[in-house]
Amino acid sequence: MPSPISALKALLAQPKQVFITTHHKPDADALGSSLALSGYLRKLGHHVTVVTPSDYPGFLNWMAGNEEVVIYDKRQNDRQVRDLVNRAEVLFCLDFSCLGRINELGEYVRHAPGVKVLIDHHQEPENFADLDYANPRAAATAELIFEIIRDLGDQHLIDAGIGECLYAGIMTDTGSFRHPSTSRNVHLIIAELLSAGIDLSAVHRRIYDSHSEQRLRFLGFVLKDKLVVKPEFNTAYIAITQDELKAYDSKTGDTEGLVNFALSIEGVVFAAIFIDRGPAVKISFRSVGEFSVSDFSRQHFAGGGHHNAAGGISHERLDATVTKFLGLLPDYQVALATTAAVSGAPALAVAPPVA
Repeated sequence: MPSPISALKALLAQPKQVFITTHHKPDADALGSSLALSGYLRKLGHHVTVVTPSDYPGFLNWMAGNEEVVIYDKRQNDRQVRDLVNRAEVLFCLDFSCLGRINELGEYVRHAPGVKVLIDHHQEPENFADLDYANPRAAATAELIFEIIRDLGDQHLIDAGIGECLYAGIMTDTGSFRHPSTSRNVHLIIAELLSAGIDLSAVHRRIYDSHSEQRLRFLGFVLKDKLVVKPEFNTAYIAITQDELKAYDSKTGDTEGLVNFALSIEGVVFAAIFIDRGPAVKISFRSVGEFSVSDFSRQHFAGGGHHNAAGGISHERLDATVTKFLGLLPDYQVALATTAAVSGAPALAVAPPVA
């Protein structure tokens, strides 16, 4: 039985039609790993198309290869994308664990005749791929892409453009290298990317220091008026309506990272953000320590992800979704208190009202 790397090496030995896709509303790891893999495969002579199932934040548009990404829109390019899927000899699925995460593309990929390759770091991957490189211990899918290129003997093909895509994915998925997933291996990879000539400061600035004025005003509104702290549960949450998104002309990516502000409160070990997107309420959960938001989301909100970072969805109204969430907290009060105690978090005090 050949090793996974040997199987992939054989698969890519001759130029092929390659299709790369990633999850809905791609973040820096999703897009960065996709474009890094695309750039590498193009150097090997493959014909590559990256297709995203939705748009993505403008602060990622600087990535090498971005101008050639096809954004799927059922009304505008459904036939084109279906043809790309069906013609592909190899289909890479990056940074998602189940086909439902790529919306309508999921069934197209499921029934595609080409070889399907999964490269991902989320828990409990769906069994749909012919070659599986899922590793939930990895900090980012970009970490896995680097390792695959290296193990194929092609690290020398990683140039600054490819390297900066990989760095963006690793930097963001490790929370700028502060999450527990930041391993020795992560830092060794970054050292190798530095040798490839990447500009760390430029990548950080493009992602974190390129907000619109409206986005900052939206952030101020959210922190002042929408942040709710539940001291008795060591929990904080944010709920945002469609009207509030419209009032601040919210763009894709404007809500990214907001849940981390809730988690940054001293004493909070569990945080959530609920965003009314119309057809459904999209949810992000974060935690510290031993409290698994992946388990919580999977059990109650049809979601999953990582131990300390997960997503979910609700098809109820926003207020009903928040009510359900609050109703669940008493069942987890002991676990949350234990997590807070183990992590050394102080008891939460109720903040005085803002004058």
